[in-house]
Amino acid sequence: MALDLEEQEQIDEFRAWWKQNGTFVIGAVAAFVIGVSGWKGYQVWSARQAGESMALFERAMQAAMANDAKSVKDLTGQIMENYGRSGYALPAAWLAGKVNFAAGDLKSAQAQYQYALDHADDKGLEQLARLRLATVMLDQKDTAGALKLLEKEPDAAFAGLFADLKGDALALQGKPEEARAAYALAMEKLDAKSPMKAMVEAKLNGVGG
Repeated sequence: MALDLEEQEQIDEFRAWWKQNGTFVIGAVAAFVIGVSGWKGYQVWSARQAGESMALFERAMQAAMANDAKSVKDLTGQIMENYGRSGYALPAAWLAGKVNFAAGDLKSAQAQYQYALDHADDKGLEQLARLRLATVMLDQKDTAGALKLLEKEPDAAFAGLFADLKGDALALQGKPEEARAAYALAMEKLDAKSPMKAMVEAKLNGVGG
C-alpha cells in the first residue's frame, strides 16, 4: 500500500533521527541489560561469599572451643584475606585477637585488633578495639603506642576504662603523679557498682596515696 506524503515524511524523519541517535540508543539498552545481569551476578557472588565465610567462621569457633589457637589463626586469616567484604571478617578479627592474646601470641593479637580498629563499623566497636589494642601494646611494654591510641576522647561509657589504661601506661613510664591523676579520673568515671572500682583504687593507692 502506497504511503501518503505525511507518512513518508515521518518515516524520513525517523530515519534521520535514528542515523543520528541509533548508536546511543543501542548502547544504552546494552548497558541496561549488562547492568541487570551484573547485579544478578553480584547477588550470586555475595551469597556464595557469605556462605563460604560463614562455614569458615563456624569452624574457627569450634577450634576456639577446642583451644586450637593455630586453627583459629589460619581460619580467621582466610576470612579476613579472602572474604573481607562479608559480614564475618570483623567477628573473625575479634575472635582471633581474643584467642591469640590468651595463647600469648601478642604479635598476632595486635594485628587482629588493629584490623578490628581499622574496620570498625560503629563508634562503640572502634573504642572497644582501641582498648583491646592498647592492652596488647601495654603487655609488650609499648606505652607510647598505647597512650597514642587512648588520646581520642571516648564516650562516657568508655571514659573510665580509657582512664584506667592511661594510668597503667603512665605508671609503666615512671610517671606516678600523672598515673595517679588518670586513676582518679577512672574512679570518677566508672559506674559506682563496677567491679573494676576496687582494682583501680588499689592501683591509685599503689602510686602514692
